[in-house]
Amino acid sequence: MIFTPEHEELRRTVRTFVEAELNPHVREWEDAGRFPIHEVFKSMGELGLLGVTKPTEYGGMGLDYSYGMVMAEEMGRVTCGGVPLAVGVQTDMATPALARFGSDELRREYLAPAIAGDMVAAIAVSEPQAGSDVAGVQTTATKDGSDYVINGTKMWITNAPSADWFCLLANTSDGKPHINKSLIVVPKDAKGITVDKPLKKLGMLSSETAQVFLDNVRVPQRNRIGQEGAGFTMQMLQFQEERLFAAANSIRSMERVIDETIAYTRDRKVFGQRLLDNQSIHFRLAELKCEVECLRALTYRACEMYVNGQDVLQLASMAKLKVGRLTREVADSCLQYWGGNGFMWENPAGQLYRDGRLGSIGGGADEIMLGIICKTMGTLPGR
Repeated sequence: MIFTPEHEELRRTVRTFVEAELNPHVREWEDAGRFPIHEVFKSMGELGLLGVTKPTEYGGMGLDYSYGMVMAEEMGRVTCGGVPLAVGVQTDMATPALARFGSDELRREYLAPAIAGDMVAAIAVSEPQAGSDVAGVQTTATKDGSDYVINGTKMWITNAPSADWFCLLANTSDGKPHINKSLIVVPKDAKGITVDKPLKKLGMLSSETAQVFLDNVRVPQRNRIGQEGAGFTMQMLQFQEERLFAAANSIRSMERVIDETIAYTRDRKVFGQRLLDNQSIHFRLAELKCEVECLRALTYRACEMYVNGQDVLQLASMAKLKVGRLTREVADSCLQYWGGNGFMWENPAGQLYRDGRLGSIGGGADEIMLGIICKTMGTLPGR
């Protein structure tokens, strides 16, 4: 991956914003269980950071995904996972299909305000009985005149309490699971929508997540993104950007925890010597650093292929699998070297330990990634 001066300028812009506008407030936001998402998104929108890869005619920068990856990687400098997660939902989960397949009218009404930071978006796919099993979604959207009438329940919906609209996956026919679904833009103020109180989570505390109930919610059929029945395919395409975002976004956070652990073990003395002088510790930190660099190389390669229009299903799934497992490994190993301090709530390794655990669940569990990789390798049973 070769970065241009334009890439580096974007990197500096994101880094400056994170250090000046986000990190000074992280502890307050984590304690509150939320952050001022509309205010933060508006500031990001004014800098163009919510539309890096989106079409210029709707306020975006119109750049390729290598710039989106730079944005994701630098957002990893935020000292918690919740804020970058909320941003990633806006940029890489709820809007890619709308930007690519939505009508001009729909994009002007919902995409442009999301890019400007005037609207907060959420992706409404998961359900109580259908998380990684996207084909098992039970929410229905039935035609009635020129409208859809939507009924169902969505679960674990990031940004839901503050969202202005949902990119919602629903069954629009009784056909086979992979061809009966459509993506529909649903405004949160539509009659019949109830957003439950924010869920209490293990980590990602500053990111609000809630259950959403839809009871005879009526939206015009023109709110459908693309062709009816193509929702599953479009959601699979959105997953590619979500998984690349997840991989790129975690690199800096792992590096930061490793670096802070090096600094701590260099200063901390036990039995008359620095912790870092123990070969088992400095060797292990070297191993972790190598693993992070391997993840970066994998992510960069997948991104480069994606930009060139190549199929990245296998590599994006590998990156997603690797980042979930490696984040857990880095957090657990580093936490151990902090000793009792690592068990404290505000410790950086402890923060990564809590926030990073979602990486092996959200956006497709590890087992789903392994299944996809096996499928692309032709090694599934019976193949």
